[in-house]
Amino acid sequence: MLSVGRWLSVLVMPLVRVLLVGVVRQAGYRSFHFTTTISPYYDFIVVGSGSGGSVVAARLSEVNNWRVLLLEAGGPPTLESYVPALSLAFYLPNDLGWQYHITPQRHSHKNFVGRSERLLQGRMLGGSSSTSGMVYKRGSRQDYDRWAALGNPGWDYLSVLPYFKKSEDYRGPQDGDSEIFHGRGGPLTVTPTKKLSTLTKAFLRAGQQLGYNTIDANGKHQIGFATADYTILDGIRRSTAEAFLRPATTRPNLHIVHSATVHKVVMDQNKRAVGVQFMHKGKLMKVMALREVVLSAGTLASPKILMLSGVGPKQHLKEHRVPVLADLPGVGQNLQDHLNVAGLTWTVPPGILKEPDPMAYFAQYLHTRTGPFTEPLGGKTSAWVAVGDLSKEDPDWPNLQCHIITPAMFYDRGFLNPELTNMDPRKFTDYYRPLYGKQGFTMECHIMRPKSRGSLTLRSSDPQQLPVIDPNFLSHRDDLKTLVNGIKFVLAVGNTSALAHDLGAKFYDKHLPGCERETYGSDTYWECYVTHMARSYLHPVGTCKMAPDSDPYGVVDYHLRVRGVSGLRVVDASIMPALVSGNTNAPVIMIAEKAADLIKDDWGVLNQDNYY
Repeated sequence: MLSVGRWLSVLVMPLVRVLLVGVVRQAGYRSFHFTTTISPYYDFIVVGSGSGGSVVAARLSEVNNWRVLLLEAGGPPTLESYVPALSLAFYLPNDLGWQYHITPQRHSHKNFVGRSERLLQGRMLGGSSSTSGMVYKRGSRQDYDRWAALGNPGWDYLSVLPYFKKSEDYRGPQDGDSEIFHGRGGPLTVTPTKKLSTLTKAFLRAGQQLGYNTIDANGKHQIGFATADYTILDGIRRSTAEAFLRPATTRPNLHIVHSATVHKVVMDQNKRAVGVQFMHKGKLMKVMALREVVLSAGTLASPKILMLSGVGPKQHLKEHRVPVLADLPGVGQNLQDHLNVAGLTWTVPPGILKEPDPMAYFAQYLHTRTGPFTEPLGGKTSAWVAVGDLSKEDPDWPNLQCHIITPAMFYDRGFLNPELTNMDPRKFTDYYRPLYGKQGFTMECHIMRPKSRGSLTLRSSDPQQLPVIDPNFLSHRDDLKTLVNGIKFVLAVGNTSALAHDLGAKFYDKHLPGCERETYGSDTYWECYVTHMARSYLHPVGTCKMAPDSDPYGVVDYHLRVRGVSGLRVVDASIMPALVSGNTNAPVIMIAEKAADLIKDDWGVLNQDNYY
């Protein structure tokens, strides 16, 4: 018997795609041109077409005498991927994303089946930029200054800001304080939200009542309340595939091959990357690189490919009978992710919030490409705050993002939500059943700079098997304390007159099943709540750490070249030495923009005229 999620994937989504054909074509989007004949040699081979790979492949193909091959494991973007509100379809069980699962967590996920969850990553042209929530948030100045301070010259904020601006086409108003931080005319459209609902306005007022300013979250100040910026153009998702690859497909020197899963990097006797081995149309193929191979397969795939190629922790590779070419103990280590506390819920009197009507919204989108479906459903208006003991921290560097979401988790009466999040359906029902049929909203917080570190290892030497992923959430007690402080912060937000009085919001204070022995409202109760309800925010980074030679767990240098071998770089979120204080799409695009210039400079063509 099909689950609800599988039923939607198999029976409903095909119909949705048929209905969307006219809308997408009317918006000017056509099928991508893919390569049918693969040449035996290219100058550069880029593995993965996500936020990093699409950008670096497009930028390298600007050099007209460089032949570039881009290999993507997934297929072309699906029609629903263009519709911002249908980003939720990514959570359905399907083949559009990598269905990674994390190992059972020792310190968290107590209300989740098997103390685990899916760690979804995009598997189509554009990668997760074609499937995620489209929020454009760069992080904070301090994040990048920290990268540089760790021994990575050229990655400080003032050095990377030009690359953020280079890619951006900001559609917001010109503002004296913020304008110098934004780019205009770049390939990636960034559009401020147009939805200012009753709840959004009340949330922003709540921030003001607590002493916070309303800010541009990508501008000068990082502490405050802010509406969201999205990578959306005229109601259509602006993935890196659309923004960077599509314009580059007119170049004869760029070849794009989809449904091509790379197994390993081919090395010569001098430990130089000279090609890749990949599966395509049921055949194991090999193609050679005359200059370099660039891994942009993402935080969970790039280290796997490195290890299957003989680059990684020596003992681990020997256990799986992989010949060791370079002993790099840091490959797969340093895994970090934003951990998000879900479930904190407020109810409001009937009629205060507009009841969502997805069918009417979809019909409006089909006919006019307007309305709520032009943005992600629920909104992402956020508070960027620094809480807790800041005696050793920069008070202007947020350690939490807290956002307000409607409708609340109980809206579907447990019909689909538990399946999509892997939450135990019985525990979900036990907790939320008294709220079924009511109106409300949720506030969530996730930690910006976790101290917990996890790992990624090979399951076997079989390239078809997914790796073993252990984020090791809440293994550092400071993360638990920070998230408890985050709960206290959103409770304070909920108690402001903007929400409690103006909207009549009331916090749902039922004891969470599993935490009955703790005194309600105490720190130990909220710690219990976090260990039961926190889950990944799907921002894994760090498994191919950028670091100086003095760091034994470094994998790439500040030019993103892999240690111990030559002709091989990594360009994706895995190179981040530390997680940024924001979503990861914009930072990875910046990394790729900078990487393309580093590659061009290393090959002596950065300032030449042989460009498309």
